[in-house]
Amino acid sequence: MFRKNTQRSQQQSPQPNKVGPTYIAPNSEFQGTMHVEGDLLVDGVIHGTVEVRGDLVISESGLVEGPELRARNLIVHGVLKARVMIEGTLTLSRTARLEGDVNANAINIEAGAFYVGYMETGDVKALPGTRGRPELAGSNEEYYPKEGY
Repeated sequence: MFRKNTQRSQQQSPQPNKVGPTYIAPNSEFQGTMHVEGDLLVDGVIHGTVEVRGDLVISESGLVEGPELRARNLIVHGVLKARVMIEGTLTLSRTARLEGDVNANAINIEAGAFYVGYMETGDVKALPGTRGRPELAGSNEEYYPKEGY
């Protein structure tokens, strides 16, 4: 009668390693440094540095502005103004507006997206600090003299 039901108590205990998505609602504003262990959906405004261990989605009503943004994958439907470091894929929808330099493993850009800045694809973790300009085959002075170019 007073026996403890271990199966029932195990089902009700929270799972500490499972992190749900974080949500910034419309008409909400965050200012400062944001660190999110899971996924992040932004319908509001964030001013500051953003680091997301999971995926980040900025909706059409969302705005993120700051010095740097890091995430596993990023989908932009709204406005983003920051230096962007993405381990996986950056996707810019037709309604996206991105201003800033981007390092990502892969980039998808829909027709109509607005982008200003520098993009570099490749493994973000393996990117060196500075790289020299690659030489193109046949780009010697015989065909392209220094004067006039």
